[in-house]
Amino acid sequence: MEHLKSLLAKLNDKTALIGIVGLGYVGLPLLLRYVEAGYRVLGLDIDPDKPARLHRGETYIKHIPAEAIAAARHGFEATTDFTRAAEADALILCVPTPLDDHREPDLSFVLDTTDSLVPYLRPGQVVSLESTTYPGTTDEELMPRVESTGLKVGRDIALVFSPEREDPGNPDFCTRTIPKVVGGVTPACLQAGMALYGQVIDRVVPVSSTRTAEMTKLLENIHRAVNIGLVNEMKMVADRMAIDIHEVIRAAATKPFGFVPYYPGPGLGGHCIPIDPFYLTWKAREYGLNTRFIELAGEVNSNMPHWVVGKVADALNDRRKSVKGSRILVLGIAYKKNIDDMRESPAVELMELLQAKGAEIAYSDPYLPRFPKMREHHFDLASVPVTAETIPTYDCILVATNHDAFDYRLIQKHAQLIVDSRGVYLDPLANVVKA
Repeated sequence: MEHLKSLLAKLNDKTALIGIVGLGYVGLPLLLRYVEAGYRVLGLDIDPDKPARLHRGETYIKHIPAEAIAAARHGFEATTDFTRAAEADALILCVPTPLDDHREPDLSFVLDTTDSLVPYLRPGQVVSLESTTYPGTTDEELMPRVESTGLKVGRDIALVFSPEREDPGNPDFCTRTIPKVVGGVTPACLQAGMALYGQVIDRVVPVSSTRTAEMTKLLENIHRAVNIGLVNEMKMVADRMAIDIHEVIRAAATKPFGFVPYYPGPGLGGHCIPIDPFYLTWKAREYGLNTRFIELAGEVNSNMPHWVVGKVADALNDRRKSVKGSRILVLGIAYKKNIDDMRESPAVELMELLQAKGAEIAYSDPYLPRFPKMREHHFDLASVPVTAETIPTYDCILVATNHDAFDYRLIQKHAQLIVDSRGVYLDPLANVVKA
């Protein structure tokens, strides 16, 4: 236990070196926050471009300004050299946990990263996993790997799970102000986890185990997925009844208790909501349980791009046009407004579905000047300008992501047809069809 006592002292007096493994949407804000709080930070990433850009004071994430990186350069070093993990007193893993082709958990990033760190683990470290995963991952998968070194978790080294809660582009909350849930494999591990986050996060919330912390993150995201599925289903019912679901939501939201507004859209996007519920449905089967409620919500949400494409086809048909041969401009391709994050963006599926039906696809997104290289999707396209001259050249403008940067009044004034999947246009307009 002497090793962990020494670790606590270093964490509390800020002499500890904090290692951040994975410098993406979760890891980079965390790196900057630790530097801001007065810690020395070592950033590790397999992509050589990220350390190089960070050392030049450049950003690669829209909502994180280059000025913040430049201001923090005195307090961090970034590298692809994982042997340097031995120098760190804390190792915080911020790597992806996607689904595989069968919509089952893909822990390869977590496990490969852990395996690459194992040779450099030493007494007096704390390892924290922040990647969203199913309950049991930390103690079933990470702990045996850590203890394969001969180190004893809870005696020589601490192991915790603390789920990331980043919300890119959220103007009201930042890394420091979002409460942090922490669970440890042992009480000593929990103590180390509380010390690790206690001086950089305003409120740290301890829970009884890593499994509780893992389930907490899943509940948060499943709560959103199920409610979004409900409102998406309500949207389809309201549409058939010629009722504006956005007007209904605005009216319902005036109730000061018992109602939380959720908003429909063209599908789910981001690294959490479309993916995380399936981590629990997969794990639940091990216990002989079928999570029908969660799976139904997933089915509704995954069908929304097809619903929107159907609305596009109907709207063009009403104007004596077919999808095939129509020029369609997709407005916004990030998964939500005012960010440049493309992960699981429903806009990509919309583009693919429309292209498969013969449409000529273009897109406009001020934060993504070229369609990025993606593992499963690719369009050789660049963002087109939205002007009074270009708008009328398209048979349909599809609002897929409602960036504030778009001039919606200009678009409505000059567009032949707008299909609005985000509720941008509140009032009935002749050239606007709500999807």
